[in-house]
Amino acid sequence: MRKEVYQMLIEQLSKLYVTPEGDYEVAETEDDVPEGWERAIKHIDLWNHNVEFIEQEDSWARPAVFVEFGPIAWQPYVGGGYRGEGSIRLHVVTDWLEGGQEAAWALIAKIREAMDSVEGDSFHGLRLTETITNHNHEDILESIEGYAVKGVL
Repeated sequence: MRKEVYQMLIEQLSKLYVTPEGDYEVAETEDDVPEGWERAIKHIDLWNHNVEFIEQEDSWARPAVFVEFGPIAWQPYVGGGYRGEGSIRLHVVTDWLEGGQEAAWALIAKIREAMDSVEGDSFHGLRLTETITNHNHEDILESIEGYAVKGVL
């Protein structure tokens, strides 16, 4: 389930673009991308406390999204297999610039919109459950979007 969720998240996040005017748009395929649009998210990876050690790590392009898998509680399913419910957090990391929070919040809103259509064979859609803003860093803004997910094995 986690592998499929991760792949579907990358697929959806990779469809987000920023226009020359600074608006966020979705392009379903590479062929749908007008000239001048750039990927809205420059780096996608698994979460590994990346912002806590930002000065010590090789830098990664921003905006970045890191995917954190929380616990998944599994129960045996009648007929075989398991059903589970767990959590996923998306750590959306942007540069902190004068007025940068407006662009960051616009991007986060577009990410939330994109998450509405994430589904797979081994999991059902994501449901937004929490939003956390990390204020502990000088040069970046980290927003954490928490989602509940139900899946099967």
